[in-house]
Amino acid sequence: MIDEALREINRGSAEIIDLERIEKLLKAYFEEGKTYTVKAGFDPTAPDLHLGHTVLLQKLATFQKYGARVQFLIGSFTAMIGDPTGKSATRKVLTKEDIVQNIESYTSQAFKILDKEKTDIVYNNEWLDELGAAGMLELASNLTVARMLERDDFSKRYASNTPIAVSEFMYPLLQGYDSVYLKSDIEIGGTDQKFNLLMGRQLQKSYDVKKQQAVLMMPILEGLDGVQKMSKSLGNYIGVSDKANDMFGKVLSISDDLMWRYYELLSTKSLDEIAALNKGVQEGTLHPKKVKEDLALEITARFHNEEAAKAAKAEFEKVHAKSEIPTDINEFECDGEIWIAKALVDCNIEPSTSQARRDIKQGGVKINQEKISDMQLQLTSGEYLLQVGKRKFAKLKVN
Repeated sequence: MIDEALREINRGSAEIIDLERIEKLLKAYFEEGKTYTVKAGFDPTAPDLHLGHTVLLQKLATFQKYGARVQFLIGSFTAMIGDPTGKSATRKVLTKEDIVQNIESYTSQAFKILDKEKTDIVYNNEWLDELGAAGMLELASNLTVARMLERDDFSKRYASNTPIAVSEFMYPLLQGYDSVYLKSDIEIGGTDQKFNLLMGRQLQKSYDVKKQQAVLMMPILEGLDGVQKMSKSLGNYIGVSDKANDMFGKVLSISDDLMWRYYELLSTKSLDEIAALNKGVQEGTLHPKKVKEDLALEITARFHNEEAAKAAKAEFEKVHAKSEIPTDINEFECDGEIWIAKALVDCNIEPSTSQARRDIKQGGVKINQEKISDMQLQLTSGEYLLQVGKRKFAKLKVN
């Protein structure tokens, strides 16, 4: 059982520091029934999650399967500083109202993956508010400015004379102190968080916690393009709150190669089950499209339900295989004639007028199921069915 647990815990990970400690914790669980704690911090900097955010949640759920209690840490204090990791400028500070709103979104989505009975939601303002000036100064004494400037993001900003707030230097220390207060056994995070995660180990030693947390880092999930990291700003994301039809269609749009990456990081299927699917595709006994459909069904059902996932599959087949129009299309209105590119943006089926022009030029835009090529087209009074590609539709009434 320990070997199986280690395989699943190792699965998809980019780096593990102190694997021996994880092995000891698993051994104590299987032989003595002792639970252990796994911490993951989430700064509620935005209300909308995408599948890239859920990679950590999937790993936490794996640990729960093998005896862990999850410390689901909401960075209610640190979010008001903002994590500087990978940032080229000082981040906007969130208000308490922003944080409360975003926390509700995080937790409601998290429990679609995590076992609520094995999860402790903790807020770091509960102990960081009490740290006080003396506590902050003691904490700050554990890290030198020279060491902080070794970080790539800070060194680049320093070299280019881009301002760095002193409060940003405090962020990794505060994240590390969370591990001191919670006495965490393991902490997980993305590969971009390595400096902050190791700070937890260092501070547990400095504060004589009698343990040093193991660290497990997960890779950053690639977006739909298979190249850039999944990001809302890049438009290559699958939102956790996407409609079932959109979620299903987006998963099916990924490449066959990227599909296996998503299976590894996002599926609850075992490694042996995934290997069997891969073997079936390689040997020609399974079609990649069918395997991808199964993945799309699994992910859509997780964030909606099985019935919604099956309905999304049927709708996808109706629109794509049979070239029919979707059942549910958003409707919009405008007063006076409107430029086609602006209409596509206003109807939320294009991100920008420049992208709309490119799609028109490439023959990817239809009006009333007829391709158009005029990038300067003005839509006058009437009703229009707008379409971009195979999946994006909108109805527009021009008054």
